[in-house]
Amino acid sequence: MNSILSLIDRDKELFSTDIQNHEAELSEIVGASRFLILGGAGSIGQAVTKEIFKRAPTRLHVVDISENNLVELVRDIRSSFGYIPGDFRTFALDIGSIEYDAFFKADGGYDYVLNLSALKHVRSEEDPFTLMRMVDVNVFNTDKTVRQASEAGVTKYFCVSTDKAANPVNMMGASKRIMEMFLMRRSQGMKISTARFANVAFSDGSLLHGFNQRLEKRQPIVAPMDVRRYFVTPKESGELCLMSCIFGDNRDIFFPKLSEVLHLVSFADIAVKYLRQKGLEPVLCRDEDEARELAKTLPEQGKWPCLFSNSDTTGEKDFEEFYTDQEVLDMERFDNMGIIKNEAIFDEELLSEFEERIASMKHKLAWRKEDIVQLFFRLIPDFGHKETGKYLDSKM
Repeated sequence: MNSILSLIDRDKELFSTDIQNHEAELSEIVGASRFLILGGAGSIGQAVTKEIFKRAPTRLHVVDISENNLVELVRDIRSSFGYIPGDFRTFALDIGSIEYDAFFKADGGYDYVLNLSALKHVRSEEDPFTLMRMVDVNVFNTDKTVRQASEAGVTKYFCVSTDKAANPVNMMGASKRIMEMFLMRRSQGMKISTARFANVAFSDGSLLHGFNQRLEKRQPIVAPMDVRRYFVTPKESGELCLMSCIFGDNRDIFFPKLSEVLHLVSFADIAVKYLRQKGLEPVLCRDEDEARELAKTLPEQGKWPCLFSNSDTTGEKDFEEFYTDQEVLDMERFDNMGIIKNEAIFDEELLSEFEERIASMKHKLAWRKEDIVQLFFRLIPDFGHKETGKYLDSKM
């Protein structure tokens, strides 16, 4: 934890005061409750699972499509925390599948359902087929599992959103904004809360996690030098999600307060600190060819090739934000967590049109990226999407 904090220019955890102030109530509620975690083997899902496990719930079931990550989650929990008297089990299931539907019908009996599943990469909008899966995972799987939870009498449904849903500029952020609209509709039938937060440092598949892979594989470190982001640690992401799940009112969206503690950091600056933390001196390269070539010789000298450049790919946001000017905020309830307060405002006609047009595309087994983008603009008229024709997969 301390090593990650130093890399993102922090010396203390964000939510420690809020957790301490509410620990007694938090532990009491978790200890008396039954939890189902969807997407529980991803980085945020694992963090949430650990926060719940260590407070000894009566039931904790974890579902994820990644069998290998579930195995590692169990090994990690057993090695770190040991065992609890309650029922802790994992299930390698796709929540969009009929097998999951059968599991939920047979198992049932949950007080809280937390959905941490998502397609989170901006690069996933490059092709129309992965983009359609993003719509399925981020929007329709969420809507389906909320309906199932409501019909089963679940007390509360929590779903993670993203800071990129505030004034979105990419399809990932827009898909989560549309997901929030569907949640508003479902919130009329059951209690729902969510959370928007920043990049999770060293989460699976993230650029920072890629730094570890590059060193292991003896490859250059590449990072944008003009992109600055807010970062939270995996543990902090788990704490924020759990606090929203347990203490959030219906339709609340929790987010980290901006302060002197949480500030913007560039990826290139983190890369330099990361290498020096590993005892390596960064060496700046002119281009990819030079970086690849120097990776063969520099490591023996205690140095590492780096390629830093400006970002020009589709979907990059110029600045980070957790809420818009139109949203109503509660900044008093917690020390370091803000809350967006929502009414059940949504356009039933537009949501139905979205469902019908996506269903039609799937039925025909044919759609273009442009078709989905136009549909997103129907729900989000001020969607700031800009197509540059360049994507991260075309870079090292």
